[in-house]
Amino acid sequence: MTAFIVFLSLIILGALLALLRILRGPTLSDRVAALDIMNVIITGVIVLFALIEENALFLDIALVYAALSFLETVVVARYLEGKK
Repeated sequence: MTAFIVFLSLIILGALLALLRILRGPTLSDRVAALDIMNVIITGVIVLFALIEENALFLDIALVYAALSFLETVVVARYLEGKK
């Protein structure tokens, strides 16, 4: 149980720091990178939840979410590339 509390607190800390960078990022590229980090954290939380609940359906959800977040990052990067 202690390990779960440590993992959860580190995940929350990482999510808060990424959220801070999304809100205060000096450039748009910093905000996109922080959004990608937030997507990785969310995917990891879904996988951890699948392990805790012992339900493989959540792994499918995490896989779909990871694929969609990757596409989102690629689309935003292409948009930023065309903006310069």
